Amino acid sequence: MRSDDWSLTDDVDAFLARAGGFLCSRAASHNTALTDIEKLRLRGAGGHGADGADGAEYAEDAVFGRLESGGEVRAIFYLTPRGRLGLTSLSGEQTDALAARLADLGRAPSNVVADHDTARAFAESWRRHSGAAAAPFWRARLYRLGALTPPGRRAAGRGRGAGHADRGHVVRWCREFCVGVGEQYSIDLIDSGCWAESRFGDRHFTFWETPDGTPVSMAAVTSIVGGLIRVDPVYTPARFRGRGYAGAVTDAVSRAALAAGATDVVLFADPANPTSNALYQRIGYVHVADFTGYEFF
Repeated sequence: MRSDDWSLTDDVDAFLARAGGFLCSRAASHNTALTDIEKLRLRGAGGHGADGADGAEYAEDAVFGRLESGGEVRAIFYLTPRGRLGLTSLSGEQTDALAARLADLGRAPSNVVADHDTARAFAESWRRHSGAAAAPFWRARLYRLGALTPPGRRAAGRGRGAGHADRGHVVRWCREFCVGVGEQYSIDLIDSGCWAESRFGDRHFTFWETPDGTPVSMAAVTSIVGGLIRVDPVYTPARFRGRGYAGAVTDAVSRAALAAGATDVVLFADPANPTSNALYQRIGYVHVADFTGYEFF
């Protein structure tokens, strides 16, 4: 495969007009691409790039690419202004062609996130073409909701949507979540006051409250795009764990996502956390694939 087989553009609307159907055709597996590209589209339409740049700089900051065969899109990539490279499933030959094209353009990703085999293949391709070393910084197991099953032991209390007055509480718990999973990049954004630039800035949050109104767990969801909603994150402070609150709030936001018309509801879980993986499977989430992120240096 030649490196010029990739069709590139900086026009997100033109890209989606051609590749949007492909992304929606496997919305669960393509969930990060759908939500990331939608965020770039909305910020560009609003006159601000994803790095806070004005609209005139936005088109130069992000790049989108697609592979076509037989008149149909078979794979895509996107490179965000902050250097995050997102990929749909690619073969080793395809990652090599993409790495060569990006190297020729002088566009160096800071990291790549994709299904495990694709991410690993691109990391090796990028090493060959750029000399950059790579190290994994994120691993996750992707689940898609099948038949939603209420938790066997329902926690006392109720779900409540977080409002403007809850902002401080939400930010504090998101930071605690990031500390727990070692997500330093998001911690830095939160601490520098760039909440909107963090991956939590566009989420819709729900608390699980005990009967006396005490928030004890939290879950968030993305806005619906291409029929898809992702649950991200789910967090229960350590002092409240083991009482069924995480299951209750995940059930609540999953049920609300279905009621809002989502055809695909997904979430990621840390493969090293057997408790959360078992919980999600008990309430109806089914394993789809494993994903990995590699950082380049």
